[in-house]
Amino acid sequence: MPVEFRNVDALPTDDVRSWPYEGLVIVIDRGLVGDWRPIFAELRRSPWGRVARRVEQYLSYRESDGVSTLFALAIERARFDADQADRSEVAVRVRDAVTRSGLTNGEFARIVGTSASRLSTYLSGKVTPSAAMLVRIERVARSLHHTSAIG
Repeated sequence: MPVEFRNVDALPTDDVRSWPYEGLVIVIDRGLVGDWRPIFAELRRSPWGRVARRVEQYLSYRESDGVSTLFALAIERARFDADQADRSEVAVRVRDAVTRSGLTNGEFARIVGTSASRLSTYLSGKVTPSAAMLVRIERVARSLHHTSAIG
């Protein structure tokens, strides 16, 4: 039987983002796997969002048990997966910039102020460049692409 809210101004069928804190607590404490699905889906959708922060807050003082561990692991995994997706996106942006420049990897690396081997780690996604380096990479690619389009 699905969990029910009492004295909470929401329904378990409402969007989990609209549940008050007490609704999350009720579902975590009294719900079953089927009741937890909306929370897990939201954790995957927004690993650092409001629902994730509220679940973390509750877990910080809730007695540790299998349910607490499950939710903590769900947050950890969602954040790891999001981080990996972000790293992959950065690698794609770096590869796109190098390709648009029309230069070899070595030439491009020299112009942006790094080594060819370091650029290779950015291209593969093994290392994520700093924000300043990513901006420089994209700026150089735009400028070289713009110059070649004019000439």
